[in-house]
Amino acid sequence: MISAMLRGRIGVLRDYASAISGSAGRLVFSLIYFIALANTLTIAEFGLFATASAAGVMLSRILAFGYITALYRTATVRPALIGVFTAGFIFMALISLPVLGLASFTAHALFFGSQMALPVFLTVIAAEALLWRPVETVVIVNNGMGRFGRASILVILGTVLRAIAASAFAFMPVRDLPTWSLFYLAANAVSLLIAAGFFYPRCRLRLRPRVYLRRLPDSLYVAGAEILFYLQMEMDKLLVLALGGAQLAGIYAMIMRLVDLTAIPIRTFTMMLVQRMMRTPELLAKTIRRVGLEAAVFVASTAALAVLAVILHYFPTLLGRNVSEAAPLLGLALFVPGLRNLVEYQAELLFARGQTLLRAINLALLAGLKAVLLAVVLVQSLEVSQLVIVLNAVFALLYIASALLTYSAMRLPAKTV
Repeated sequence: MISAMLRGRIGVLRDYASAISGSAGRLVFSLIYFIALANTLTIAEFGLFATASAAGVMLSRILAFGYITALYRTATVRPALIGVFTAGFIFMALISLPVLGLASFTAHALFFGSQMALPVFLTVIAAEALLWRPVETVVIVNNGMGRFGRASILVILGTVLRAIAASAFAFMPVRDLPTWSLFYLAANAVSLLIAAGFFYPRCRLRLRPRVYLRRLPDSLYVAGAEILFYLQMEMDKLLVLALGGAQLAGIYAMIMRLVDLTAIPIRTFTMMLVQRMMRTPELLAKTIRRVGLEAAVFVASTAALAVLAVILHYFPTLLGRNVSEAAPLLGLALFVPGLRNLVEYQAELLFARGQTLLRAINLALLAGLKAVLLAVVLVQSLEVSQLVIVLNAVFALLYIASALLTYSAMRLPAKTV
């Protein structure tokens, strides 16, 4: 019994090491990509691109109407049916394209109409929703099957291709946003070709519409929840652009991009925890375990940003000339990464337990709360430094609301797959 337990622990550590290697590689190459791009585009153009990319990530959740969740659960617990659910994902993706197109035009009209040309915006959306989201699907399927090493390699490869594209773009005679959008599209297209050709599990596609219809309500809940999740995660960029303009959006996007980098290792841990909870929904039944995990996420996130802030304090131009304008503000956002990562972590707990409708409702409430709080803050015309300081309070309130909603929902029985 003891030897079996030790083998299980060793297996978990081995899987985590394989998965975290992808996060480490992604972290390094994401930083290279960020440095190259942030110092090639103007600050205003970087703000526009970062905001459009955030919108693309949000809109990409419309693709296949959230059917990726059925594919992920199948890969995790019933891998023999991957061929059936892969065909379902492709089928639902094709059906979702008109809705995705309409949502993209609407987003451009609401937030980008006067500042970003429609063809450029649609190019970024296509890169995120039609190219990168399927790459993420391949990663998710491999993770679901326990093939963490292959998923890690693909994650690193996709980030490397973006870094190469950004580095090549820096040497182009024309270095504007329309040109970069084409480089970005090409990098994601190559990623998808490699992912589909070399990393997707071999399977025979079998179309089973009745099976897909049974899963459709749950998938729609997940799609709605994912859109709301990224809306509340990325709404600050959209509101800063709308209320503060492209220049402020650029500086803000640089700060938040550095904050985002702290979340990359945390997401690996969350992904593996979610998989365990799919199999054992009562894993976090004990309060002390919940508190311990949340404390670990917060401390790790805060420490990561603190180290980065100290380094940039002494070497402000380490990440380039443009980024140096945002570097002094990084330490003012000290608690934002931990609080932000905890909100993301709590949303994944409900997904793991199959409580997709409650998750969608919670995220809708959080998105509304965040919109109100940010609007109140942004209309005050604060200095950038003051705005960053106040963000700590905004994310603290969001965390409290998220914790109340999440742990209240977790008192209800989990839904098995």
